[in-house]
Amino acid sequence: METQNENNIRYFAAKRRVKKMKGFYIHALVYVLVNTFIIVNNIRDGHDMTDINNYWTLIFWGLGLLVHGMSVFMSDFILGHDWEERKIREIMNRKR
Repeated sequence: METQNENNIRYFAAKRRVKKMKGFYIHALVYVLVNTFIIVNNIRDGHDMTDINNYWTLIFWGLGLLVHGMSVFMSDFILGHDWEERKIREIMNRKR
């Protein structure tokens, strides 16, 4: 019974991780599409492309995307790969 419960916990943890990864990939795709549109539009309208004001959206949104990526792919680096599982067990043991 414990093995079945452990498998369920791992399955749902993996499912949650895949969902986070999918969210990041969608975020990255939207970032590329929107910023490509903005840059192409600025070029077409004859804006000076050496002006930093054309890139603020790209820069700040890029920083947000970087933080999002770090939260998805480096969370194990900061807390350890089994941190969530240990916390779940700790909380479940306290409730007994």
